[in-house]
Amino acid sequence: MPSSSSGVPRFRLVFRLSLGLGLGGVVAACAGIHTVEPVVGAAGGAAGSVGVGGGPATGTGGTARGGLLLGGGGASGRGQGVTCSPCTDFPAAPIFDSGAPDNSQALLGPSGGSGASAPGSTAPCLLEPEDGSLFPRNWLRPRFRFAPAGNQDLFELRLHVDNQANDLVVYTTATSWTMPKDLWKSLSIDATDRDIAVTVRGVARAAAGAGGGASSAASATIRIAPASADGTIVYWTTSGGSALKGFHVGDESVTTVLTPSNASGQCVACHSSTPDGAFIGFSASPIVSGNSSHIEIRSGQNPAQQPSFLSASAQTLLARVQQQLPTFSRGHWTSGDHVLVVAESDTPGVPARTHLDWIDLEASSTAQGVGWGELARTGDPGAGPAHPFFSHDGQSLVYASSSGMINGGIVDHGDLYRIPFADRKGGAASPIPGASTTQWNEFYPALSSDDGLLAFTRTPDGQTSYDNAAAEIFVVRAAGGTPTRLRANDPVACLGRTSPGLTNSWPKWAPTAGSVLGKTYHWLIFSSKRLDQSHPQLFMAAVVEDEFGFSTTPALYLWNQPAGENNHTPAWDVFQIPAVE
Repeated sequence: MPSSSSGVPRFRLVFRLSLGLGLGGVVAACAGIHTVEPVVGAAGGAAGSVGVGGGPATGTGGTARGGLLLGGGGASGRGQGVTCSPCTDFPAAPIFDSGAPDNSQALLGPSGGSGASAPGSTAPCLLEPEDGSLFPRNWLRPRFRFAPAGNQDLFELRLHVDNQANDLVVYTTATSWTMPKDLWKSLSIDATDRDIAVTVRGVARAAAGAGGGASSAASATIRIAPASADGTIVYWTTSGGSALKGFHVGDESVTTVLTPSNASGQCVACHSSTPDGAFIGFSASPIVSGNSSHIEIRSGQNPAQQPSFLSASAQTLLARVQQQLPTFSRGHWTSGDHVLVVAESDTPGVPARTHLDWIDLEASSTAQGVGWGELARTGDPGAGPAHPFFSHDGQSLVYASSSGMINGGIVDHGDLYRIPFADRKGGAASPIPGASTTQWNEFYPALSSDDGLLAFTRTPDGQTSYDNAAAEIFVVRAAGGTPTRLRANDPVACLGRTSPGLTNSWPKWAPTAGSVLGKTYHWLIFSSKRLDQSHPQLFMAAVVEDEFGFSTTPALYLWNQPAGENNHTPAWDVFQIPAVE
């Protein structure tokens, strides 16, 4: 057997896991994917470990990030590399919340156990989480939100997991309930990769007192992934002025990161993280429309700070107007090779010729070919390339080829193309099969952390990429293929709204993916107007990849964001931003 760096022999999970072995684990990171590989002989493991089978109840180690727990184990199972069976995370007694009366159970009647319900009036609408939702293990604790049917003013929320000794039962007069932090922490260990059955019933108390019955149950099945989601999310809000706000995964509120007062202009918008997370590259404009924008690079923790290696020549080049959508690559982020790529338009405010330019951030001169240059796009028929995305390995760029780009990157006839970076020269442009059609306007490309998958937004060809209700999000292999429509485009049916028509747009991948037992968990954030046609909000979904292909999940709403603000164009990376208070 091969050995780990600690001298402990390894094995791959290709035989039965019923040996009762206590297993720990190690995490290997490569190309943006964390792979968990079990290790024999330890009762517990380091952060990110895998605990399989039995093992002492007092085994040491943790499972804080990217970990997985399978099978039985000792009594507590908390960070021990073992699990409980049966588990007692759910209390035996019901929880009475928001003034629910002591006789709630009598008013609602028997549930039938395991989430079943007696027939009755119309069930509440279970708005979140949606059926089929997948939670990263370290995600926001779940919020259960539902809309009453008729005069319902008392609700029973029930969660059932097959390894729990009890169902979780909550009686509430409110239309939402958020799981307590301690309960979520233990459940995210003990219920990993198990079905969690959710049901909600409602009753009008006045009718119940007059002999009326409880409703039938709204139901959903959700799961907790055996992988975490890493990084920081920074997004653009246009409520009360332009600003960038952000939060770390798991934070329950947001913080302001950048405002126009920290930049040169009235608007800060399209943005991305430098590969080390230390700085944010963004478009800054002297007017609110975003026209005549230039590029700035500033610290997310101290906006007055710029990179120490940023030369005077580079600052002059970044200050040129009509530059948009900066993108970086970890393949070109070392001393002597700090490069960004932007889309630059020749004429403001009208469909115009655009070019993709590289800028050397350590440039000793502003001369073309020294401090900056245009990337060749040989064979690309479009005059207006937009929305460049630098591959993480630094070998290529994906972008939207169009007949002309308007300020801010607006295109009407986009097709996704790829060019080599080729030491700042560019080269032959290749259309990406499945994302370069005449039927659709394809734009906003984003490569997954391993550069293997490509997410993008599309509308019918000829329709604008800007704030278009018809926009939907698709995923395709980076090399091309048949695009897969995200399930997350569609909200829960009882909301009464359908896509297209919800402005699903601007997908961005998490900076890493977790690979566990043959499956890779990619996380994707995007914006949508499904809740309120006036206010875009942020949602997250999973793309789960295995040897047979990949599947997608419904959307999870990020309830930590201000619901009354316009929150869009998110970026998910390793931004270093202030701690959220």
